[in-house]
Amino acid sequence: MVRRSRWVSIPPACLVIVALSCGAAGAADQTKVNQATKRVELGAKQIGQGEVGPGFKEMFTGIGHTIVEGAKFSGDTIGEFFKKTFGK
Repeated sequence: MVRRSRWVSIPPACLVIVALSCGAAGAADQTKVNQATKRVELGAKQIGQGEVGPGFKEMFTGIGHTIVEGAKFSGDTIGEFFKKTFGK
């Protein structure tokens, strides 16, 4: 039972980490990150409704897209910061 509850807490923890890492700057376009996060939520809702197979697929696909898009967003934001700071 402990092992099962651990798996239930991992996706929300990943979402919190991604949200905190992306939430620091709001200058860049964040729509792709938000869309990927919605996929995670959709997968979690499907799991809650008993659609475990498709729910896990959607949730983990969304987590992957969230990580990729979050990294792109963070890179763009950091690039904008350095352009503004050092004027290049």
